[in-house]
Amino acid sequence: MDGIVRASRAGPLAKKGRSGHRIGKRPWLTVFRFPTYTPDLNPAEGVWAHLKKSLGNLAPCSIDGLAGLARTRLKRMQYRPDLLDGFIAETGLITTPP
Repeated sequence: MDGIVRASRAGPLAKKGRSGHRIGKRPWLTVFRFPTYTPDLNPAEGVWAHLKKSLGNLAPCSIDGLAGLARTRLKRMQYRPDLLDGFIAETGLITTPP
């Protein structure tokens, strides 16, 4: 099984003496090191943008109503692997679908 880790240059993975510097020495693991803030390389940004777009024209009556709609839309995304693969491909980090 291969794995991917997305790590910024700040935080515990970047500090010497922590287990973070040993992560990159594992042959089965690919580590991508990024600047501290890189929204264009984060697939979660595509998820949130898609969610906000789908909620744009709705007017829920309460916070609970909005939370319910957001949960429903996120659940729908979960069952669309092509959409999720698109969010990953949009980053340009992986050229073949997972």
